[in-house]
Amino acid sequence: MPGNSFGKQFRITSFGESHGGAVGCVIDGCPPGLEITEKDIQEELDRRRPGQSDITTPRKESDTIEILSGVFEGQTTGTPIALMANNKDARSADYEEMKDTYRPSHADYTYEQKYGLRDWRGGGRSSARETLARVAAGAVARKFLREKLGVDIVGCVSQVGTLTAEICPDTFTRAEVEATPIRCPDKTKAKEMISLIDAVRDEGDSLGGVVLCTARGVPVGLGEPVFDKLHADLAKAMVSINAVKGFEIGSGFSGVSLKGSEHNDPFELDDKGDVRASTNNAGGVLGGISSGETIYFRVAFKPTSTIQKEQSTVTSTKKKTTLAAKGRHDPCVLPRAVPIVEAMTALVLMDHYLRHRGQTGDG
Repeated sequence: MPGNSFGKQFRITSFGESHGGAVGCVIDGCPPGLEITEKDIQEELDRRRPGQSDITTPRKESDTIEILSGVFEGQTTGTPIALMANNKDARSADYEEMKDTYRPSHADYTYEQKYGLRDWRGGGRSSARETLARVAAGAVARKFLREKLGVDIVGCVSQVGTLTAEICPDTFTRAEVEATPIRCPDKTKAKEMISLIDAVRDEGDSLGGVVLCTARGVPVGLGEPVFDKLHADLAKAMVSINAVKGFEIGSGFSGVSLKGSEHNDPFELDDKGDVRASTNNAGGVLGGISSGETIYFRVAFKPTSTIQKEQSTVTSTKKKTTLAAKGRHDPCVLPRAVPIVEAMTALVLMDHYLRHRGQTGDG
């Protein structure tokens, strides 16, 4: 089956290209009775849209969302929800001289080999413009999770290049994240990160980094072992995002340096008599099932592939050439990646909540 849909009980299908007429999605499986407006969705899209600061692409898109179906008198009806935003500021001419040239580390070559042709305007379907659909759908899932279950999903930038901020997954807030354009809650590190991005952009180059994401208040029991473990679906969701090269949950790769006695999370009873873990190296998931602790994970993004520095490449007619890319691109995708990571987290949790509810009858 084509890979344009995600989820089982809460299922989204995205459509659209970077320089096409519009980008959007269809959501199937959203329960009826959720109060949702275009304003609710727009708030999340405004965090992802281009042109929002000096350290993002200067492309100007309002990303104005339209709800085309599935909502009546401000409530979901239980039928498919169609969401769409028109592309307003596409400049396909910027890519004219690159249409026969394979851009290094882009999907130009692989798309052409797979499909026999490619949309060279801004990368077409392989462009991160497609993530608008994910954020729009994620806004619906996030609202349900927050209002019905009390789940709070908050992400932030924890690393840019070699600059790393030490951030506690349980304490940072969305207000702190949104206080700086880099979306790092550590104000001192945020300034350093912005300065680094500015310097690298002036060199015609780019940077990668890490997004830390947390989901607090997730109920115990979400996840479908063995192949649809909660962290396995989170990993798939994150690695499906453009430019993602790595995923780790809880202690992740740093856990390999610990002994079992150091890494294990001892159980205890809290003041209410509920089972809790005294530490959370597991990242809120045990055996592929949510444990009730904060779910936290890190997502690694590579440096933006489109840079202004001259690089060696070849053409579709197999001639050697060089390319100094043009167009409007992020020198670092991290600030705009935060709402995308949050959205994909919401989609996974929503899907697993509905699957769990279908099994147990809870809710």
